[in-house]
Amino acid sequence: MTRGRIAIRTAEASQAPRLHALISANLEEGHLLPRALSELAVHAERFAIAVGGRKIVGCAELAPLSPHVAEVRSLAVDGLDRGRGVGTLLVDELRRRARREGFEKLCAFTHAPGYFIQMGFSIVPHLWLPEKIFTDCVKCPYFRQCGQHAMVVSLDEVRDRSLDETRGRALESMVDDRRPASVARHP
Repeated sequence: MTRGRIAIRTAEASQAPRLHALISANLEEGHLLPRALSELAVHAERFAIAVGGRKIVGCAELAPLSPHVAEVRSLAVDGLDRGRGVGTLLVDELRRRARREGFEKLCAFTHAPGYFIQMGFSIVPHLWLPEKIFTDCVKCPYFRQCGQHAMVVSLDEVRDRSLDETRGRALESMVDDRRPASVARHP
């Protein structure tokens, strides 16, 4: 397990082999589609990477689907670094980038909808995201049988601030619950 801080950065083309290895390692679980190394090298700058020490421990791509909708694609975290919030950091970074780039919605297609629901996404019918269906899904070998859930979140800053405050309160309550009983909780 990587110890210490996790830094989020933009990937570079030279890091495409590591992105490919990380995504390929996650393919075995059946949650990601394969990606060609050449495709990753071309689109490397669209990836946010999580770096622990000198090691890339996670990645996610912000893939534009239309002028209004972008997708979280190829979200992968090294097995030894799961449970540390790396995926959430990556999705939060993609959300900031998408808002900065003028997108109105961020979507994801996933087998783990609960993970994205925690980050404010909602399950929607696939047809609500025609940008994805008609650019990627119709060409996919798993079309109409993938079993993934379509998820979407509005990139409304007010809603995001509210979600951040809720997350902050949840973290504070976890800290409070871990205090020894003998510690006074009043001023």
